[in-house]
Amino acid sequence: MPPKTKLTGRCYCAAISFEMENAPETIAYCHCNDCRRWTGAPVAAFASFFEASVIFTPSHGSARSFCPGVRRWTCPECGSPLAAAFDYLPGQLYIPLGLIDQAADLPPRLHCHSDEQLPWLNVSDNLPRVAKSGRAVLLGK
Repeated sequence: MPPKTKLTGRCYCAAISFEMENAPETIAYCHCNDCRRWTGAPVAAFASFFEASVIFTPSHGSARSFCPGVRRWTCPECGSPLAAAFDYLPGQLYIPLGLIDQAADLPPRLHCHSDEQLPWLNVSDNLPRVAKSGRAVLLGK
């Protein structure tokens, strides 16, 4: 995706929309139990952006935290997961791919927490798999 392409998205009820002027820093699947519970899906998929580059309209409000080091935002109207931030990935905001209008152009590049993948879920791709957070890969180290 060209870096100057504007990305847009919204929650399920359209009460909150967002836009980003830059391409994602990374795009990844997450198999961890925490992300599965938050999204309600057997595997989550997120695009990460610099936190300051994501503009929510209206504001995405206050974050909630049920897991140390993790902040999550949801739509107060429909409950859609809007964004997540992780202390070990400073300055990044993770947006669920399913909310982004251009998701078809944003294929994941990595599987994180592959050690927590559900045993019946078969994702047959050749993407790298990281047993835990994938912090080093996600930070480009």
